[in-house]
Amino acid sequence: MRVGVMVGEGTGAAPSIPGILERTQRAEELGIDSAWIAQIAVDAMTAAAAAGARTSRIELGTAVVPTFTRHPFTMAQAAASAQDASGGRFTLGIGLSHQMVIEGMFGLSYEKPAAHMREYLEVLAPLARGEELVHQGDRYTARIQGIFRTGVSFPVLIAALGPVMLRLAGSLAGGTITWAAGLRTLGDFVVPTLRQAATEAGRPEPRVVAGLPVVVTGDLAHARERAVEVFGHYKAVPSYRAMLDREGVEGVEEIAVLGDEGKVRAELGRLADAGVTDLCVFPFDAEPGSGDRTLELLGSLGQTT
Repeated sequence: MRVGVMVGEGTGAAPSIPGILERTQRAEELGIDSAWIAQIAVDAMTAAAAAGARTSRIELGTAVVPTFTRHPFTMAQAAASAQDASGGRFTLGIGLSHQMVIEGMFGLSYEKPAAHMREYLEVLAPLARGEELVHQGDRYTARIQGIFRTGVSFPVLIAALGPVMLRLAGSLAGGTITWAAGLRTLGDFVVPTLRQAATEAGRPEPRVVAGLPVVVTGDLAHARERAVEVFGHYKAVPSYRAMLDREGVEGVEEIAVLGDEGKVRAELGRLADAGVTDLCVFPFDAEPGSGDRTLELLGSLGQTT
């Protein structure tokens, strides 16, 4: 299992390009396999391209860029640019976002989100392979000939939680990025649903990038309190609420991996046994120094598990 870390928002870290670059460089120095950037206050692909120019080994990925707000060609163009800037170390993570964001913030329709994602991938997937494209569909028109830099390819992952989206992630993309999915949900639902879809489509083994809060700490009670403060708002988001209900827990803090180095190492091993191929760790400070201890442990696990 490859070990990655969220270097963008989501952990209480400052949402700035300099901060993202600093955290990415540190993750690379520690031996962590991948760095993931959220599309919240900054443009994630711009940040990934900048990080690609400042690093040499670490994988860079978006977790995730909303699809409704970009035509698939502009998404592919930005992703290819990030891939070029990073020397082939970029992975594009995309997602639907949430109805309250797409309709409430942007005033766009969130109607039939799964159908939207299917057609989006019909356009994006050939471009992600570095191919030209002519497409006329219900939602998108794309006549991409002679203006796209062919030959520059990049992997695509989808934020998928429900069964329909997981089947799309397995059949039309390279796998999924999850958040608010606990160990049982990952092992009993996410992994088998995704693998079955990939097998039926004749695709390679899919990636399962599991986003989870992780902290090395000696004070479990305080760590849980901090986890509620940092991650408590996610339980009110419908798609995450559904995953927490499936797991049988009230909030994200209940699926966080907390404890000393030995306990955290063992819990992460259980995730690997469940079929998780990659971690996207959301580190947070439960006490002074706990964030550093967490990153150091992750670095010791990188490229080895």
